[in-house]
Amino acid sequence: MQMPVVTHFFDEPTNTFSYVVKDPESNACAIVDSVLDFDYAAGRTDVRSADEIIRFVKDGGLKVEWILETHVHADHLSAAPYLQEKLGGKTGIGQKIVDVQEIFGKAFNAGTEFARDGSQFDRLFEEGDTFQIGNLEGRVLHTPGHTPACLTYVIGDAAFVGDTLFAPDSGTARCDFPGGDAHTLYRSVQKVLALPGETRIFLCHDYKAPGRDEFQHETTVAEQRANNIHVREGMTEDDFVRLRTERDATLSMPRLILPSVQVNMRAGEMPPAEDNGQVYLKVPINRF
Repeated sequence: MQMPVVTHFFDEPTNTFSYVVKDPESNACAIVDSVLDFDYAAGRTDVRSADEIIRFVKDGGLKVEWILETHVHADHLSAAPYLQEKLGGKTGIGQKIVDVQEIFGKAFNAGTEFARDGSQFDRLFEEGDTFQIGNLEGRVLHTPGHTPACLTYVIGDAAFVGDTLFAPDSGTARCDFPGGDAHTLYRSVQKVLALPGETRIFLCHDYKAPGRDEFQHETTVAEQRANNIHVREGMTEDDFVRLRTERDATLSMPRLILPSVQVNMRAGEMPPAEDNGQVYLKVPINRF
């Protein structure tokens, strides 16, 4: 089995892991789940996290072929447009982005200039699609439940699961966002757990479960099957749905959900400037 070289980058303010995935036989690589730094109180963006990835790519003489999103993130803004401008590559996300765009396009009253067809991305992936990173072959699992558009990218012996799974001591993603569903997430997770036990799973987030002092970005399918507190072997779908629903009822909304979704549904681009030349992000009052 092919074994990509995976380098992780951690943005602690949003607890987000981004990855550079390199073909061991060439200089080709992909970037997964990048972060655009955002000071919500000041309404100010910064590119220091993206610049760290850019330095790594350039110092290694790498060629970016893909800039991939596992889903429309609700906890951080994507740096995909900035990375594409600096490094090239094609952007990709799940085909069901069109459902997310429809839901949130209405919620934010986006104008007619906002296309709800996914055309902001270079490629929309569906279940079973494949793509190349040099000599590496990636394939796509559609793993909805957290959002309709969630994907898992399986690249050689590595799987990039987005928010579908967390570290075994932290469980799984919430399912109470618009378009989310706990039954669907349980079935999606089974696709991931059906991969070979030695498959490396790379996580999008970690929040250090109680009793653990280090952030964790990597686990395996075998570890998840044995130890995941929400979906380990023996956990039924009904048990999971009950546990997940009860847990979701206690959670507050992510701090950056309102700016994140507005930007990420546009493939990382800001909404168009208004007639005074200023770009604004909206806060729908009592909408969510």
